[in-house]
Amino acid sequence: MTTPVTIVGAGLGGLTLARVLHLHGVPATVYEADMSADARTQGGQLDIHEYNGQLALEAAGLADEFRAIIHEGGEALRVLDRHGAVLLDRPDDGTGGRPEVLRGDLRRILINSLPDKTIRWGHKVTGVRPLGDGEHELTFADGPTVTTGLLVGADGAWSRIRPLVSGARPEYVGTSFIETHLYDADQRHPEAAEAVGDGSLFAVTAGKGILGHREAGAVLHTYVALDKPQEWIAAIAASPETAAARVAAEFAEWAPELTALITDGQTALAPRPISALPTGHRWDRVPGVTLLGDAAHLMSPFAGEGANLAMLDGAELGEAIAAHPDDVEAALAAYEQALFPRSARFAAESARNHRLIFDDNAPAGLLDLLTGPGPTE
Repeated sequence: MTTPVTIVGAGLGGLTLARVLHLHGVPATVYEADMSADARTQGGQLDIHEYNGQLALEAAGLADEFRAIIHEGGEALRVLDRHGAVLLDRPDDGTGGRPEVLRGDLRRILINSLPDKTIRWGHKVTGVRPLGDGEHELTFADGPTVTTGLLVGADGAWSRIRPLVSGARPEYVGTSFIETHLYDADQRHPEAAEAVGDGSLFAVTAGKGILGHREAGAVLHTYVALDKPQEWIAAIAASPETAAARVAAEFAEWAPELTALITDGQTALAPRPISALPTGHRWDRVPGVTLLGDAAHLMSPFAGEGANLAMLDGAELGEAIAAHPDDVEAALAAYEQALFPRSARFAAESARNHRLIFDDNAPAGLLDLLTGPGPTE
């Protein structure tokens, strides 16, 4: 008899796992700290790759739903120098293989694909302990406990499940994103909208950059990248009334259509320090428990693989469990055998790209990355 699966975390990876298990008739419950699906915003656009993220959605039977939420034209890409001169302008001709979708839309189609009560909202894990023989007990903030024979940590960067298998903790990579948005950009911010173009914008120099996405509805989503100590980033968060001026001062000699993405922002600047687990993070087989997504292989975003890998992890783990209905350990061992080398390769790529994009020769390294051959799985 198939062991029911307990999944901690209703992100893209955990939801993909739950969906694939559902298709195979394997019972699963997802425990999520958020009180509802709409409790907080889910971030910006994601490029979903044909060699991993799209394969996961096919395994989940959601390829049609995915195609319905694609931001048409969103694969367009521009690289500008700090003076606003165009260094690379690549239109979306429909052949890129990495269509853009909003993370919130993607999460919604996964949530809607699951039976009612699969997700237990408002269940924040506060403790977990092994009971022996592959069983674990979860404790939640509101008091109840759950015992499970197959536990999956899909709970992100600061996973509470990870310590069961690994002592590794994420470390700051030295770069932070600072986010803001401009709305009705074509009418209200035409120069900034022209700079961003139809898809993604990259403007970088050594140790800093202004990155942007055009999202549906004439929304410009800006990611300011700065190599700064965490204390500097924390000071931005602590002083929102001066944050925009302080961040913009780091780009004092840049083109005004680029700095407008900071100074004209219509949402409070949101600092996002970037952390990563060690490249090649892995663990010895621990009975009854495994990890996926950022809990397993948190990496910087500079290869664009995090969400894609989380979904592929979920799909492959679901398939492995379905293939070994009476042998939990065989399923988890098979899954981890593929997980470790794949995640190590992409973590190394992310770390390498991070160095290249913001090194002293920037933007030369970025242009090399964008015009060279893409990854294959």
